[in-house]
Amino acid sequence: MSRLNLTMLRPTLQGRYTDQWLLGSGALLLVFGLTMVASASVAVAERLTGDMLFYFRRQLAFAGVGVFGALVMYSVPMRYWSKAGFALLGVGLLLLLLVLIPGIGHEVNGARRWLDLGPVNLQASEVARLCIILYLASYVTRHRAQVQTRIRGLLRPVLPLGVAAVLLLAEPDFGSTAVLLAVAAVMLFLAGAKLLHLLILGSVGVGTLAMLLVSSPYRLQRLASFRDPFADPFNGGFQLTQSLIAIGRGEWTGVGFGNSIQKLLYLPETHTDFLFAVIAEELGLVGVVALMAVFGVLVWRGFLVAQTAAAREDYFSAYVAWAIAAWVGLQASINIAVNMGVLPTKGLTMPFISYGGSSLVVTCASLGLLLRVDRENRIAAKADGPARSAGAAR
Repeated sequence: MSRLNLTMLRPTLQGRYTDQWLLGSGALLLVFGLTMVASASVAVAERLTGDMLFYFRRQLAFAGVGVFGALVMYSVPMRYWSKAGFALLGVGLLLLLLVLIPGIGHEVNGARRWLDLGPVNLQASEVARLCIILYLASYVTRHRAQVQTRIRGLLRPVLPLGVAAVLLLAEPDFGSTAVLLAVAAVMLFLAGAKLLHLLILGSVGVGTLAMLLVSSPYRLQRLASFRDPFADPFNGGFQLTQSLIAIGRGEWTGVGFGNSIQKLLYLPETHTDFLFAVIAEELGLVGVVALMAVFGVLVWRGFLVAQTAAAREDYFSAYVAWAIAAWVGLQASINIAVNMGVLPTKGLTMPFISYGGSSLVVTCASLGLLLRVDRENRIAAKADGPARSAGAAR
């Protein structure tokens, strides 16, 4: 079946240099994000810095670094990332450990998630997540038989995942922990792990996260505010109520680009975690649906790239592509759900869209990695075509 799928895809792969839908959707999200950051951040930027375009200029610089990072990732063959899996795990865990050390880790709003690098802050969890994904893909590729048949085969990669989760929760960063574990579960499921084994490990993980949730006063407060934000609209529920007001004002077609009222210092975090609310206010339901459709295209093409890599039995590339596509889709969905009050408030940005240098650079680099997998798919299809023709001639 996999050979049949690859045969069907070969004409498409040979016809173009890269997946135009994948590249186009990523580029469109990047440009749209820059535009919305410029719109949503004007009031807060003027109040804090005196320059209405301060955050836009910084985001534009981050976008330049991100595009460069994407080109670097695109230029490196996947076999090198596969061989570096264990080293990348070490880098990821080291970053998560360094951020917890006083004097090295930078604390903002009670959370120690950033490494102070002078002019910029590096959010360790963003880089660590990509490193751990690459390690997990490498492990699963090398030990597929054990992962598919024995629970011990699952425990080996789950142990470093557990260490990473503990370090993330110590920051604390509950949202990033949930995303990392969810993406890891997707990878292990697609690698053929038994559903029973995944359910056992998943139950332990969910139970642990639930215990941490109920044992933390500030998380319980967030949960209470999420359940009924209008019960305390000027304190715990303030952010969510203002977000819902912004979304409600957008109606079908929005109030027009640049005309948001909520971004004028009513809604906190307008250019970061709650940028989606400003998008909904200014562009309405039509703009929101269009944005979700572009994310859907990117995830769809990412899964198609992964399927093609699996069909040619390059499982490492396939797992990486599946993980990146799932990561982007899952994090975007969680961000939208938080803005709409479907999930409790978490410090998760919308990929490509929200302001944040670490998130934007790592997301762009991940897209470059996804495009690299697509490139190798096309090189393999092109090389296989003449080989088949020569075989037929003989």
